[in-house]
Amino acid sequence: MPSFKFQKPKFQIRWLFYLGGIGVFLTTLVLAGLYLFIVPGLPSTQSLQNVQFQVPLRVYSRDGGLIAEFGEKKRAPLKYEEVPKLMVQAVLAAEDDRFFVHPGVDYQGLLRAAFHLLRTGEKGQGGSTITMQVARNFFLSREKTYLRKLNEIMLALKIEKELSKEDILALYLNKIYLGNRAYGVGAAAQIYYGVPIDKLNVAQLAMVAGLPKAPSRYNPVINPARALLRRNYVLGRMRNLGFIDEATHDEARAMVDDARLHGLSREVTAPYIAEMVRAEMVRRFGNAAYSTGYKVRTSLGSRLQMAAHRAQRNALLAYDRRYGYRGPLAQHVLAENSGEEQWMPLLKTQREINGLLPALVLATVERSAVVYEPRRGVLRLDWSGLSWATSILKNGRMGAAPKQAADILTRGDVIYITELPATKKTDAGWQLAQIPEVEGALVSLDPHDGAIRALVGGFSIFPAANSIVSPRPNVNRVPILNPSFIPPRWKRASHPPASSMTLP
Repeated sequence: MPSFKFQKPKFQIRWLFYLGGIGVFLTTLVLAGLYLFIVPGLPSTQSLQNVQFQVPLRVYSRDGGLIAEFGEKKRAPLKYEEVPKLMVQAVLAAEDDRFFVHPGVDYQGLLRAAFHLLRTGEKGQGGSTITMQVARNFFLSREKTYLRKLNEIMLALKIEKELSKEDILALYLNKIYLGNRAYGVGAAAQIYYGVPIDKLNVAQLAMVAGLPKAPSRYNPVINPARALLRRNYVLGRMRNLGFIDEATHDEARAMVDDARLHGLSREVTAPYIAEMVRAEMVRRFGNAAYSTGYKVRTSLGSRLQMAAHRAQRNALLAYDRRYGYRGPLAQHVLAENSGEEQWMPLLKTQREINGLLPALVLATVERSAVVYEPRRGVLRLDWSGLSWATSILKNGRMGAAPKQAADILTRGDVIYITELPATKKTDAGWQLAQIPEVEGALVSLDPHDGAIRALVGGFSIFPAANSIVSPRPNVNRVPILNPSFIPPRWKRASHPPASSMTLP
């Protein structure tokens, strides 16, 4: 049987070549047009070479103890060399594992995003590299439009030509928002775990690295279950990319996350001085005082200030106890089967004031009481912490001394308690307390130059407690305390963005 060999007509092959050439030409023409249209309008990236991050105002004592921090954005800028290697690897695993390979644009990611668009007709996530996110966060909006995406791509390519990979990554790690007013990984470590970033373990690093995708959805404080899933995903990616071994992965995955909100650790209690400095800085620099990174060093001595604070607080409490117990802050009816879910809302309207903690009385047993405090749980008040609470009669005179806890407290009472330090004769414990009605103040000045070495007033700066020294800078009751009459000495910090100011 004869065989037949079919040949494609030559003109069909030629037409395919013609159509392919036309397609390449038109694509090149479109890309060139877009380039000429977009590139001239791109912003200059030179500003990225000297970025001034918004850093809060911080107030210190003369010996460097932190008194207060003022500012909307919590940020602790880090150099690339100061970021732990595992933190960098965790972020790359979560956001852009080809960061050190691609030229600013990951074409594989863009193709995946394009395929998703063709398949579903919806614009999805994906395709954005760390460099593209830097371009968007510093120069562009977050709207999802094709023009914005093209601008982002062109700007990312431009950034890659002018900055090193390490510089780009440092900008990203300091700029990204990670929830709870934390901007950058340094601030996130402090806010969620209360430690510097170099003290985080692998599980905590993975938790922080998982936040940029959706800070609210994966917030470990607000949504711990979702955050845990995201953390474990990042840990899995780190293992698959060879950043950690199997044993480290399994150990980190098994860890219970202990994230909660932390403030910057205050080392010196001086709220009135802090408010005076804040008001003076705003007077001089306006709202820029809150974001320029100023560090103000005052004339307060940490040791003297803390000694004055303790002495004045303890003296006011001791004096007030001698004049009897004025009763609970509020009274509630507690069901027999009630628990922590029912107790906690009853204390939400009360706040801690100068070491006095709001608590709910659960029971009285002879000469002791059982109370609930939200952060510490169920506590016991012994007779040594209750016996002072003599009742006050309607005529203002002292009543009979109490003989048992039920003479003082009732189940459902909302009260204040304070911690009793251990002594040579007694162990540490808890004591019934109340906000003193008596006022007091202590001001210590250096006799040589008039500098304030210690200043305390009232019992608390909050309006709910008494106050003999007003935090408002223009009050005439204690005019000598306004620091603005003292000529300031200025010293610039050795490196940006923070500046230093010394108030003698």
